[in-house]
Amino acid sequence: MTMIKVRAGDSIDKALRALKKRLDKEGVMKSVKAHRFYAKPSVKKRAKSKAALKYKRTR
Repeated sequence: MTMIKVRAGDSIDKALRALKKRLDKEGVMKSVKAHRFYAKPSVKKRAKSKAALKYKRTR
């Protein structure tokens, strides 16, 4: 579980920004979005292949 320590006097906005940054760094939101709907194995395989091809083109 991701936790952010908030010091006395810090604003809530600053704490939320830090939480969002940590969630993004840990890949939590990406994982949640990926598991939001069921994807057939063939669709996952196709997406993985497409991502690999895109990565290969940029390098």
